[in-house]
Amino acid sequence: MVDDERLNILVLRGILANANLEVLSASDGAQALAMANEHSPDLILLDVMMPGENGFDICMKLKQHGPTSHIPVIFVTCLTDVSNKLTGLNLGAVDYITKPFHALEVVARVRSHLNSRRRQGDLIKAQADRLGQLQAAQQAMLVRPQSLPGARFDVHFMPVLEAGGDFYDVVDFGQGQAGYFLADVSGHDLGACFITSSLKALFRQHAAVATPAAETLAAMNTILHAIMPEEQYLTALYLRIDRAAGRFDLASAGHPAALAQRSGQADFLDLSGSPLGMFPEVELESAQGGVAPGDGFVLYTDGLTELFGADFVTTPGFRSSMCHLLTGAAEGAAAGRCAPGEVVRAIAAKCAAKCAAICAANCADDSANVCDVHCAAKFADMCAARCNDMCAAFAYAPGVAKGDIAAPGGTAAGMGRAPGPSDDVLVMEVVV
Repeated sequence: MVDDERLNILVLRGILANANLEVLSASDGAQALAMANEHSPDLILLDVMMPGENGFDICMKLKQHGPTSHIPVIFVTCLTDVSNKLTGLNLGAVDYITKPFHALEVVARVRSHLNSRRRQGDLIKAQADRLGQLQAAQQAMLVRPQSLPGARFDVHFMPVLEAGGDFYDVVDFGQGQAGYFLADVSGHDLGACFITSSLKALFRQHAAVATPAAETLAAMNTILHAIMPEEQYLTALYLRIDRAAGRFDLASAGHPAALAQRSGQADFLDLSGSPLGMFPEVELESAQGGVAPGDGFVLYTDGLTELFGADFVTTPGFRSSMCHLLTGAAEGAAAGRCAPGEVVRAIAAKCAAKCAAICAANCADDSANVCDVHCAAKFADMCAARCNDMCAAFAYAPGVAKGDIAAPGGTAAGMGRAPGPSDDVLVMEVVV
């Protein structure tokens, strides 16, 4: 409750206390903003006519400040003309109570908005729970590198939303043969996530030891064209490796080029092709060649470019940086470190750095709007915790210890999705 008249505060406090509602009071704008940041009340009753900052000014600051923007504001005023009411409502207020106020009306309006906010909170929680279940189901579909040691791969996957449109799968055919599938479904909504749930079944149905990579993608396209909406499609790469024969087979469906390291040289395998699901017949391009122990491949989705400050996967700077990462991994392999994970660890570190930079920028913006040093310090703690949650909970990189990529800090339960790259980041590293 914010009012410069002590009598109004005493009367409203008594009315609301009799209704078993806990009340905090402030007599001016600065105190109100500080208390709103500190206590995050369920509702704010705000007087309009006050010396210094009036109620409209305070309401504007509350709505422009992230942590207080969601708090409902009810103006308490003797101003009854329509223009003032419209001004308050346009600033984000939810209701008006006019002076002199009536006890029953005050309690009824306050309870109505508290109940509305409670119902909204329950709805948001239910939706968050469902999204969490969806995320858990999608994560459960993804193969862990530890479960297929013979396939010799590692992966870093950070969806931009609770459940992403990027997808990967790995099949170990045995006798040194394995298949690696990676796809990027158009869009970042739940529709993209639902398509990924069918990709695993399709890939497992058509991938076989004797089936070339391009034929597998073509067979999958026939089904995808029948089940996907017209406006949706996906790009994909399918890599088959026969370690016993020392051969690889790679097919592309309009996907960013795979990066290969062979005989100490790193280069991109540029292949053309049409996305899957758009047309009944799909044009695919494939490449085959020899491989030796210690060689490697990196498959990725286009969200990776943001981590390198590049606009496109064909940007020379991006390609140069990726080649440098894979060449360094190859040098490690030559020194006896043949397990995958060098490139994945570097990408995970870049994701953590990106999240930390965005958190720091958001913290600086928020701190500039808060009322005092105490609130600014509190914001810094929140941002550090959110960054920690992002790196630890959303950056799935089995080959990377959480301590390697997560900044120290607490948890931020209820803080929501932490800021990070604006597109899904999926990188798979394969070592022959």
